[in-house]
Amino acid sequence: MKNTFRIIAFLEGISYILLLFVAVPIKYSLGDPAYVKLLGMPHGLLFVAYIILAYLIKENENWVIKDLGIVLLASILPFGTFYVDWKYLKK
Repeated sequence: MKNTFRIIAFLEGISYILLLFVAVPIKYSLGDPAYVKLLGMPHGLLFVAYIILAYLIKENENWVIKDLGIVLLASILPFGTFYVDWKYLKK
C-alpha cells in the first residue's frame, strides 16, 4: 500500500502544480476555463485518494498524530507531497 500511496502522492502533486501554475493563470489571463475543468476533476479524485491512503497507512508507517498532520497539510501546499515522499516514504 505504501507504493500505491507514493504514486498517488506524486500524481496529486503534479496535478496540483499544473492546476495552480498552468490552468488557473490561463483561466484568468485568457478567460479560458477549459484547462481548469480538464485538470480539476482528476486532481480532486487524487486529493481524496491521498487523504484516505494517508490515514490507512499511518499505522504501518508508525506515524504519530504530528506526522499524520504534516502529511495531510502537505496535500494543500504546492510541492508538499514531494516533501512527504522525501521525508516520510523513502525510508
